[in-house]
Amino acid sequence: MSDSDLEPTRLHLASRNAKKIVEMERIIALHLPGVAVVGLDDVPAYDEPVEDAPTFEGNALIKARAGATATGLTTVADDSGLCVDALNGMPGVLSARWSGPPKSDERNNALLLAQLSDVPDERRTAHFRSAIAIVTPDGRELVVEDRMDGRVIREVRGGGGFGYDVLFVADDRPGLTTAELSREEKDEISHRGRALRALGPRLSAFLEHAAR
Repeated sequence: MSDSDLEPTRLHLASRNAKKIVEMERIIALHLPGVAVVGLDDVPAYDEPVEDAPTFEGNALIKARAGATATGLTTVADDSGLCVDALNGMPGVLSARWSGPPKSDERNNALLLAQLSDVPDERRTAHFRSAIAIVTPDGRELVVEDRMDGRVIREVRGGGGFGYDVLFVADDRPGLTTAELSREEKDEISHRGRALRALGPRLSAFLEHAAR
């Protein structure tokens, strides 16, 4: 049997956020060619856990553990959010649901702008943080975290990315929101891109071990 006849290794990505899945698939493909990423809509339905941990790491592990148990596949899960210094680190783990249900990027951004309306530019510092957990069906676990520092601006700009990207200017790319960057530029500096690149070699080892 040739290498071309081998079935690709399947990696479960425990997310329903379509834009996040595309972003993570793109970065994973660069470092792990031949790995087939399957999202929640590509596996039999299972009860998704409540993300009630107080940390990004805790929530990422909750999702990855549930996915690995339910699917029998090595599972990767990300929990990430925006931490604003003037709001004592919030929205933080509540970033996706900051304005309440149902989840809405537009309402979240509008609420954040309102909460920071009186905050001067020099105090609008913030960072995106990402925790990416990998859990294998036999119970091995690993979490990698990274961050992207920057600031929150006063108006929505850009049509790319998702979430708070339209309000965030990274220190590494001054003048442009992360929603105005190309996909490659954002992947290079983003919290999620950095964490996935750090995870890459260890993720490969996890998948090789699971395939034995």
